[in-house]
Amino acid sequence: MILDENHQLLERELALDDPWRLDSSSFEQERYAQMLRMSCGNGDAASGLEVGCAAGAFTEMLAPLCERLTVVDVMPQAIERARLRTSKWSHIAWVTCDIQRFSSTEQFDLIVVAEVLYYLKDVSEMHAAIRNLVSMLAPSGTLIFGSARDEICQRWGHAAGAETVIALFKESLSEVERRHCSTGLANEDCLIVQFRKPDATSEQSNVGH
Repeated sequence: MILDENHQLLERELALDDPWRLDSSSFEQERYAQMLRMSCGNGDAASGLEVGCAAGAFTEMLAPLCERLTVVDVMPQAIERARLRTSKWSHIAWVTCDIQRFSSTEQFDLIVVAEVLYYLKDVSEMHAAIRNLVSMLAPSGTLIFGSARDEICQRWGHAAGAETVIALFKESLSEVERRHCSTGLANEDCLIVQFRKPDATSEQSNVGH
């Protein structure tokens, strides 16, 4: 599925009252509960990054956990809906940008990227986006990744899904925990993984042991 088709698909979905049934689906609520639990693993984050905000359902849950939260989405409609939903918070920065082009001098203690990377056109673009995200994750920082599984994403016309992307993240991050959320329905089957970025100091201290 090419990029323009993905943008058109997202525009159509964001025109709905509850895109992807994020507020009404018990499967989505369970997925969010697991992502939120993993996000709380190290206590509140001084600096958080959410990649892909959809209509702001998870942004609303994530905001209280972060002293500063940056939200990045390629779709201005998504940014606007999420901004309205979270208007009571003043510590959120909004960026309309492709994750491949987004950059920041800030090192984030917590990064959440869920149901986003499969919209990229191929695995090489996913790999480039992952390297970009890892470069912005602080030492000992936590990254939460969630996605529908490979077979589902490929059936939807995407290049790859959870299993492929998890393997790419594990090239530079350590997997801490993995959860499988599924209802048995064809499209409700995803993996959620908590990663940790190794601290360079602790890595060096293990050399030779």
